[in-house]
Amino acid sequence: MSKVNELVEQIKTLTVVEVSELVKALEDEFGVSAAAPVAVAAAPVAGAAPAAAEAAAEKATYNVVLKGIKPDASKVGVIKIVKEVTGLGLTEAKELVENAPKAVKENAAPDEAKELKAKLEEAGAEIELA
Repeated sequence: MSKVNELVEQIKTLTVVEVSELVKALEDEFGVSAAAPVAVAAAPVAGAAPAAAEAAAEKATYNVVLKGIKPDASKVGVIKIVKEVTGLGLTEAKELVENAPKAVKENAAPDEAKELKAKLEEAGAEIELA
């Protein structure tokens, strides 16, 4: 398989966000405008209908919403994480947790939102990505 075909196969597996990052990296590396890299990078992705449909289904940003605390969980652990990720003081973080449902983080990148959701759920929070 040629290098070009290998690259096309790799690009087919990327999400829309990853393709966008690839385009930006190519622009920076080669000093070209967005018109050429977008056309080149978009063509292989368009040919991969299932991958394109899956990537389109993923949102660009998420709001991480604290729905509440699980009955058997410690509120203190959740408050600590909320304080850490929001930069709020202890009192403000405690109020946010006690007044759920509330957004802990708005417009978070997909990876960041999923990581934060996992971290909060591990501490005992009920989380929704909106």
